[in-house]
Order: sequence, then C-alpha cells, then structure tokens
Amino acid sequence: MRKLVVTQNITADGSIEMLTTWFDPTAEAPDLKEESHRQDREADALLVGRKTFEDFRGYWPNQEDDKTGVTDYLNAVDKYVVSSTMTDPQWQNSTILRGDLVDEVRELKQRDGKDIVVTGSITLTHALIGAGLVDEYRLFQYPTVQGRGRRLFPDGFEAPTLRMLTARSFSNGVALVSYAASSAVGD
Repeated sequence: MRKLVVTQNITADGSIEMLTTWFDPTAEAPDLKEESHRQDREADALLVGRKTFEDFRGYWPNQEDDKTGVTDYLNAVDKYVVSSTMTDPQWQNSTILRGDLVDEVRELKQRDGKDIVVTGSITLTHALIGAGLVDEYRLFQYPTVQGRGRRLFPDGFEAPTLRMLTARSFSNGVALVSYAASSAVGD
C-alpha cells in the first residue's frame, strides 16, 4: 500500500497558513532544495484541494528558467485535485476527484506506486487527518513566528502517539521533522 504523506511548511508557532511572507519556494537553501528533490523522487502523486491546485496552476507552469525544479516536478507528477466544482483541471497529468473523499483516497492508496503527497490544502489536510488516512507527517519548520493562522491539526484532534522518523536542520535555519502517524505507529 502507498503512503499518504502530509508535507507542510510550518512556522515555529505552528501555523501552516501563509498569511505573511515567511515562506518563499524560490529561495531555498541548496541543502533544503536537495532534500525536497529527494522526497519528490519518492512520490509519484500529489493530492491537493481546489484552491491550492489553482494557486499552483496559476504560478508554477508559467515559470521560465525555474532553478528550483518545482515546475518540472509539478508538470510531470500525477496531480489529484479534490473538488466538487472544477470541471477541467487545465494542467497535464491532473485528475479531479469528485466522489467520497475517504473512498477516493483509500482507492489511490491501494494502487501501485510511490508516496502520495499532500501539501497546502488545509481543509483537505484536516479532513484526511480526521479520517485517519495520513501515514506520515513531514514538517519543514521555519524559524519565524506568525502569531496567527490555521494550524496543521484541527481543533480538538488528538494524536496520542507520533513516532519520530527523522530530524534534520538546514543551512537556512529550517528544520525538518517527520513523524509516523498514530495509525501507522507499529506498522
């Protein structure tokens, strides 16, 4: 079974909502960029909500001379967008998921392939967490405090046991901490 991996950029105070300029995907340190590409090689599917998909589609395919490699990755990866309103994704390798979220994601996880990554998409991420579908959390913690914004875990959610898989820091002060989700602990 494929892993569903939530990969989020997060502030030191726990916000994943980018209300200020604390995150710039084009200004990564070389060692952080290398780690991002390593993770990209382990994934062949991107699962996002409609708004994040539209934000990505409106920005990344239009980049020329993209030194980050994100444009190439996003153009090539299989993209699954959860939406009840979108009719045409207008981006190659994109599929709209309209059915029951839990059923759709379980079916994706059953297919052959590499990791399925979820990023951004706060409402979708909260739904996946609540449904117990997340296998791993990869948190890129930025050394900044935003003081507001939505957080990774929805209010009232408890994860009694997260098992740390890795912890690493990068030259720009960002730290990566990854955890196996409660449902995946002991797997």
